[in-house]
Amino acid sequence: MAEEAHIIARVLASPLEVDAATWNALLAQQSHPTPFLRHEYLAALHESGSATPRTGWTPRFMTLWEGDTLVAACPLYLKNHSYGEYVFDWAWASAYEQHGVPYYPKAVVAVPFTPVPGTRLLARDGAMRALLVQAVCQWCEQEGVSSVHVLFASGDDVQTSAERGLKLRHTVQFHWKNVAPTLGTGVSSLPQAGEGPPASPGRGALAALGRPGGGSNQFTDFDHFLASLSQDKRKKIRQERRRVAEAGVRFRWSRGADISAADWDFFYRCYERTYLEHGNPPYLTRDFFARMAAHMPEAWLLFVAERDGRPIATSLIAIGAIPSGGSSQKDSNLVAYGRYWGALERVDCLHFEACYYQPLQWCIAHGVQRFEGGAQGEHKMARALLPVQATSAHWLAHPAFAEAVERFLEREGAGVEGYLQELQARSPFKTMA
Repeated sequence: MAEEAHIIARVLASPLEVDAATWNALLAQQSHPTPFLRHEYLAALHESGSATPRTGWTPRFMTLWEGDTLVAACPLYLKNHSYGEYVFDWAWASAYEQHGVPYYPKAVVAVPFTPVPGTRLLARDGAMRALLVQAVCQWCEQEGVSSVHVLFASGDDVQTSAERGLKLRHTVQFHWKNVAPTLGTGVSSLPQAGEGPPASPGRGALAALGRPGGGSNQFTDFDHFLASLSQDKRKKIRQERRRVAEAGVRFRWSRGADISAADWDFFYRCYERTYLEHGNPPYLTRDFFARMAAHMPEAWLLFVAERDGRPIATSLIAIGAIPSGGSSQKDSNLVAYGRYWGALERVDCLHFEACYYQPLQWCIAHGVQRFEGGAQGEHKMARALLPVQATSAHWLAHPAFAEAVERFLEREGAGVEGYLQELQARSPFKTMA
C-alpha cells in the first residue's frame, strides 16, 4: 500500500472475522447499499454451508484498516468454478484451458448466488475505494490467482474500477419503477441498475428505455398502473390474472416476523423443487433461510398461493431501503427485489401472478420505489419491467488474455448497446395524448 503507508490490508478467511456492527456501519455510508451485503446475509451464507470452500466459494474478504478503524472492505471469494455468479465467463475459462493456462482459481467480488446490483466495494471515500481495488488485484497477483471480477457493481464501484484499469462488461436487467407517466411519449434515461438518480456522464451508463415523461408521481393502485400500459399489454395482464383467479387460486402475504415457521418450511419445499426440476440441487440451504428469519426478518416478504385452503406456490421478495439524501428513516426509498419462487401444482400463468403481479400490486400499495426482477428475462418487459444496464469490472493477470478479453468486451458492449436501442421500440406503455 505505497500510496497510504498507514493503511493496513488484512485478508480474512471468513466474514465472521469482521464485527457485524462495524461492517454494517461502513455499508450504511455507501451510495447504493442493499440487504444482500449486510453482515447478517454474508454470515448466513457462510454458516449455513451455502457459500463455503466445499461448495466452491472460499472466502478471502479484503479489509483495509487505519488503526482499529475499518476504512474499506469487500466480499472476496476464490472460485474453482463459475456457478452462481450470473455474469457468464465459461468461454473465457475454455479459452484458458485450450491454451494450457489455468483460469481457476479466480476471484470474485460478489454476493454469492445474488445478481442484484449495488455497492460491492465498501469504502470511507473514493481514495480508500481505489486502494481497495489495488489491494485486491495485488493480492491476487501475488497468490497466482488468474483474475478478479467485480460483479453487479454500483456506479461508484464501476468508476473506481475503470480508473484503476479494470475492464467493464455490461449486461441487461429488467426493473419496474413506481412512476406514472405524466407527459407525452418519450424515452428518458434510466439509472444504471441498483442506483437511484440517473448516472452521471463517464460512469458507464448506457441509454435505456424509460417511461413516457419520466414524471415523479407514483401509481395509486394496480388499475392506475394498468391504465398506463398499451392496450395489448393491459389486455394480456388482465387475461393472465383472470386465469389464475378462475383456477381458484388466492394469495396472501406476510412480512418479516409475521412469516411463520410453517410458511418458511413450505417456501423451501417450493424453492427446492424448482431447482430439482432442472436437475440441480438448490444453492441455498434450509438453514440459510432459518438464519434470515432469525437475523434479518425485516428484509423478507412472502407471497403464498392457496387453492381450496391448501398452499400450492410461493414467491419470496426481499425489501431494502436506499438513501434519498436525508438522514432519517422517513427519507429512505423502499426497493423490492424479486428473488425465489416455486410451485407444487401446475396452474396456467401462476408464475406471472406470483412473481410479478402480486409483488407489483404490493409495491404500489406500500409506496415502494422500484421492483428489480433479477437476472435476464426479456419477457419481463410485457409486465412493464424495463431494461437497465448492469455492469461488472474485470482484471486479468495474463497480459495476452487481458488484451483478448478487452477486444471481446468492446464487441460485446456494442451489441448490448444495440440491444438496448432495439428495446426502445418495444415500450409496454401507451402513447400519452
